Amino acid sequence: MVNAYSLISVEPGKTAEIFKKIKKIDGVKSTECVAGPYDIVARIDVDSLEKLTKAVFSDIRNISGVTNTTTLIVVEI
Repeated sequence: MVNAYSLISVEPGKTAEIFKKIKKIDGVKSTECVAGPYDIVARIDVDSLEKLTKAVFSDIRNISGVTNTTTLIVVEI
């Protein structure tokens, strides 16, 4: 299992619209709007790195209005 947080920046005025779209993406388990340098934080839980790559690069980054993503992969220590 691969778990990650995607920190997402969006164009002004598009947060609510993009938030709704991100919530529907396969593997996205939770989504929160936040204040600070990012606008949305999405928790992604998938079976493989390939599925994480698809969720971030093909699904999230291709939403019109998404300007930047930073993805943090959870590691076991």
